[in-house]
Amino acid sequence: MMVSTGTVFVVDDDPAIRESLRFLLESVALPVETYESAEEFLDKFNTSWGGCLVLDVKMPGMSGLALQRELAVRGVSIPIVFITAHGDIPLAVRACKAGALHFIEKPFSDAQLLALVREGLARDQAAAAEKTELALFVGRLSSLTARETEIMDLVVAGKSNKETATELGVSPRTVEVHRARLMTKLGMDSVATLVRLRLRAIAASLPT
Repeated sequence: MMVSTGTVFVVDDDPAIRESLRFLLESVALPVETYESAEEFLDKFNTSWGGCLVLDVKMPGMSGLALQRELAVRGVSIPIVFITAHGDIPLAVRACKAGALHFIEKPFSDAQLLALVREGLARDQAAAAEKTELALFVGRLSSLTARETEIMDLVVAGKSNKETATELGVSPRTVEVHRARLMTKLGMDSVATLVRLRLRAIAASLPT
């Protein structure tokens, strides 16, 4: 089954709620897939899928909280909106502390749910764009010479051209030339972007 970016996954053991949410989401042209259990969702879910997960807190078998934990173990960071009954609010709060986007208490309004789902979809798309940007940056690092890599890391460390020149034993003009070349090779439009992506690559332990 092919699922496009921006799909809303509804996981709830109550068929009436599943169909109600399907109708609501499709009425505003949002792709939706429904599942009657966490186990069914996990069995079919592909980590390459993007979107937002609307998830019941308590279900027979694997609970919504257990599904959230399992997705985290698999490295899946899809935004989650939990559906909760009044008595389950402490559980929903715990879920949010574990990274869920939000929780919504039954009965909820259509407008409430749609607002949270759209926020989740927007966050997921932004995260996907950032992941793509980072992968492109890391892929371009191999095009740098050893000297350009040295200068890049000194720039990221906050060194000025003059300080970099002194540290490397070259002229400030040489640093300027190498710096301009590395920025072009990496497709960077600003030092701030370079610093952000370089530090993210290091934090993510990606090849640098």
